[in-house]
This record gives sequence, C-alpha cells and structure tokens, in this order.
Amino acid sequence: MPQRPLILLSNDDGIDAPGLAALVAAVQELGDVIVAAPDRERSAASHSITLNSPLRVDEVAPRRYAIDGTPVDCIYIAALHLAPRRPDLCISGINDGFNLGSDVFYSGTVAAAVEATLRGIPSIAVSAERHRPHSFEAAAEFVRELAAETLARSKVSSPFPEGALLNVNVPAGGIAGYQVTFLGRRVYRDQVDVRSDLRGRSYYWIGGPEEKATDLPGSDCSAVQSGMASVTPLALDLTHGALLRDLQSWDVGKFVRAAVEHDQHEA
Repeated sequence: MPQRPLILLSNDDGIDAPGLAALVAAVQELGDVIVAAPDRERSAASHSITLNSPLRVDEVAPRRYAIDGTPVDCIYIAALHLAPRRPDLCISGINDGFNLGSDVFYSGTVAAAVEATLRGIPSIAVSAERHRPHSFEAAAEFVRELAAETLARSKVSSPFPEGALLNVNVPAGGIAGYQVTFLGRRVYRDQVDVRSDLRGRSYYWIGGPEEKATDLPGSDCSAVQSGMASVTPLALDLTHGALLRDLQSWDVGKFVRAAVEHDQHEA
C-alpha cells in the first residue's frame, strides 16, 4: 500500500487559532498531518528565528506541537526533528486577515512557508479576509482543492520551481473564483502614536490602519476586492535583475584606489 503524503501545517496566529483548526479539518483526508505552530500569537514576526535562547516543544495532541518560538522556529524544528519523514507539502495558515502586497515582508504566515521552501518542501501560505463573525469555510475549501492539485502534481515532478511558493488570499464569504496574480500595493497610514504611562514615560504604538486605495488590474489586492481568491507565486531570489546589469557600469574604483593609496601611505 503506497505511503500517504505527509502534510506539515503551521501558522502565526498560534496553536489554538480557529484558522489552523479549519486548515487541519480541510486537508486531513489528503494525507498524514503534522502540526507545528507557535504556542501563542506571533503575527508580523516575519522571518525571525530564535538563536540566543532555548525553545520548548509541547505535544498537545498526537503529532500536534506547540512551540514557544516564531513560525520559522516551528518549521525548522518540525522539518529537522519532529516530522517522521520529509513533508511532501507545507501549508501555513489560515491567517486571520489578508497578507497582500508588501505584507509578505512582515507576515509570519508567509515566513513559515518561506522557511519550508528553503528546505525544499513545496509550500503554500493562505490567508482569509478578517471579518466578524469570521468563517474560514471558503478559504478552507479553496486551499483543500489547491493542496490536492499540488500533491497530485508532485507524483510526477516537483509542483513548483526551486525557490518558489504560493501566497493565497481568500475574501470573506463565497468566492467568485480565483485569479493568478502579482503582488499589489497595499497602502497603510504611517503613524507613530505617542502616549505616556503612569510614571510619565513615553511609549509608542506604531503602524496605522489600511487606507482605501485602488490597485493595478491583475494584482492580489484587485483580485480580492472583486471577490476572487488570489494565488500569487513568490520567489526567494530577491535580486533586482535590471539594477544588477546597471551596476556593472558604475565606477566606484576611486574609492578602492583611495583605500589602497591610504594603506600604502600608512605603510
């Protein structure tokens, strides 16, 4: 009997998050599931990793681990130690709130998927529009279909190119379909809110609310605004190709020559 696929699940909302529970329920029929998630909310942790303190792992249920670290810590420990074999797929989510545009640089949800991608595991980050009362049903149904297609393709070859992953965003309620998109421009109001504690010392809240803004057709922001789920392929290579070529014509040799002349003079 062929071995069932192993699916690694994580998030940044914490082990008890309802979005994670919805994800487990959605994909458990597709393979063997292992969950490794932070023991508390670690939203906007980005790709931080814990190197200067030990980490605790608590198996709260069979193959369900709560870790007192970041989403990246969770994937690192799961992939290298907790998983009985190399996972066939990693899914991070379902996040409570979109991760669109530049959100991907801050998101712990996306970071978990990125870490798995770095370790050669096909990965998907999935987020759902924040809405109250919240239902993750639409996002769960969509990611189940996407996961099934990914696993089916992995039987023939790697479903994604090396260093690539998918970032999925699903609007609240029923969805009209899905669109393959590029990263848009999600606009926030930049602000620093200065307050004083009871001893008169200042403390700060940073980051403002999202601004209403239109975006380019074909972007993830535009897709969800039109009621479509967005599927955005991301690449780990952040090299800017055009600037890479342009930099070849820059002349910074004078700085090198000045340093050499300074060293010769000192000698």
